[in-house]
Amino acid sequence: MPRSAAMSNHASMNARPRPRPKSSLDRGYVHSGDLEMYYEQQGSGRPLLLLHAGFSSIAASFNKLRPAFVDRWTTIAFEQQAHGHTADIDRPLSYEQMVEDTASAMRQLDIAEADVFGWSDGGVVALGLATRHPQLVRRVAIIGAGYSPSAEPPEFKERMRRLEANNENLAPFREAYHKVAPHPEQWPTLIEKVRDGYFAFEGWSKDELRKLAAPLLVMVGDRDIVTLEHAIELFRLVPDGKLAVLPGSDHGAPVARVEWIKAMLLDFLQPPTREE
Repeated sequence: MPRSAAMSNHASMNARPRPRPKSSLDRGYVHSGDLEMYYEQQGSGRPLLLLHAGFSSIAASFNKLRPAFVDRWTTIAFEQQAHGHTADIDRPLSYEQMVEDTASAMRQLDIAEADVFGWSDGGVVALGLATRHPQLVRRVAIIGAGYSPSAEPPEFKERMRRLEANNENLAPFREAYHKVAPHPEQWPTLIEKVRDGYFAFEGWSKDELRKLAAPLLVMVGDRDIVTLEHAIELFRLVPDGKLAVLPGSDHGAPVARVEWIKAMLLDFLQPPTREE
């Protein structure tokens, strides 16, 4: 039996998180339809959901950031379809589907409500989760993410159209993928599916965002792929928004500006007391 299937069978029989030492890492698989979705859980306290960037994985996105939260939060992170440990299946990759997969996985793990932080594509998913499944989201923070195709300038869209699997800018993601993916040879397929999903996305509804129940922190680098104008527009759309512009920062801020992001998230998410 393949390793992923063995872990999935174990997780499906006992998918609910169990109390563990804060430093211990629990991992397994949950099901969303035909998808076997890999997850990791670490820490103790209120749930904090971490949603990784496109082409990336839990480790590549959050290994530097997650340790700051395991003392007060139970951090839970999923790897989306075709990313990291999660194998691809025969269906398109879309933001809408990733939202539904994430909501399904949360329910299987008995996560009734969580704080949510998403980077890049993970931020787009976080916004969709907060609008389409508001009961699951307490507070939501995003970085380098928008709500519609207007988030990025035309030159970025042109780079996405021409993106190839051997692009040197993707080398760190490609190396991380090859280390953990159940089918490393499918890296070119991931590139194609992420690109297709990006161009198929029509955006989250402005009407839904105007009714967003969860407080929203919009973070963006001043040299990010998401324009400042779009970030400001999103911040102004929602009822309870906060905006943070990181100076001298690009799309890699969650790795390059870890201390800044830690401080802003800890302030925004309002750490639970030890009794919570």
